[in-house]
Amino acid sequence: MARKSAHSAAMALGVVLLGPAGIAQAQGDVNIYSYREPALIDPLLKAFTAKTGIKTNVVFASAGLNERLAAEGAASPADLLLTVDAGRLSEAKDAGLTQPVKSPALEALPAAFRDPDGHWFGLTMRARVIYASKERVKQDHITYEELADPKWRGKLCSRSGQHVYNTSLVATMIAHKGEAATADWLRGVKANLARKPAGGDREQVRDVHAGLCDIAIGNTYYMAAMLKNPEQRAWAESVRIIFPNTQDRGSHINISGVALAKHAKNKDLAIRLMEFLASDEGQSIYASVNNEYPISSKVSPSETVKSWGVLKPDPLPLSNIAKYRKRASEIVDEVGFDAGPTN
Repeated sequence: MARKSAHSAAMALGVVLLGPAGIAQAQGDVNIYSYREPALIDPLLKAFTAKTGIKTNVVFASAGLNERLAAEGAASPADLLLTVDAGRLSEAKDAGLTQPVKSPALEALPAAFRDPDGHWFGLTMRARVIYASKERVKQDHITYEELADPKWRGKLCSRSGQHVYNTSLVATMIAHKGEAATADWLRGVKANLARKPAGGDREQVRDVHAGLCDIAIGNTYYMAAMLKNPEQRAWAESVRIIFPNTQDRGSHINISGVALAKHAKNKDLAIRLMEFLASDEGQSIYASVNNEYPISSKVSPSETVKSWGVLKPDPLPLSNIAKYRKRASEIVDEVGFDAGPTN
């Protein structure tokens, strides 16, 4: 019921339609359902149109697009699905909402960051990192495992464990450590919470700035977002980013990505857009606008992103992580993570 309500609210309040006559009538263009805000992909789509002459039309929603695709079925006008999380891409594939693509340009992307069956492809990366107080935290290295160390008791802030960013992290721990060890680890992380999980990643940094906690879990790109916001700049300036597990497997990453809709009416044009997104030019624009890391090692991050330090991504295939997300969500509930600390 909650999922249906979220879908209804998104469709009623969160949809922005771009393009001349409405997406349903836009045959010959590329019609996109996007979880990414229009402003974050508009420069990319303008560059594609300038290069190819192919127009694009976008429907944006913060939630519910997979459900919308399923409800529309063969009548859906969508050619592409753009998302901000590998989990949504995997869910779309598992629900039969996508189709495989054979393309040398797309298959040149690192195998760990694309579906082995060609149903989805990663375009940019963001890391799940630690925001540490400049004033109160002196260490330069940390691991995800260390978040359960009692030395952090009452000093850690996190958003809900059921948010997709955190269930993906928990799923990664399952892939590396197994279910039992992950449950024990998450109990330790819960015991170290300064308060009940609430808010988004930026609110965790706010609370570090306020002295409520010393470290917080968040995605890298929020640093740039906070620095651009006059009300949040002081939060960002009070912390520094520490990339976890740099001395072993590397930091957990997630992706923005793209998939070809199962009932795409403009398939050939849509694949051309997918190939542009995967190109060096497309990745450079996309990563720079969104303050993320390009998937391709041939494309350099923006100067802003470089300033945070070198990202060593965990090479674990995202398709492997996806299969543990359901169990990760169950473990979050089993340990009562979202109830907050009990001592």
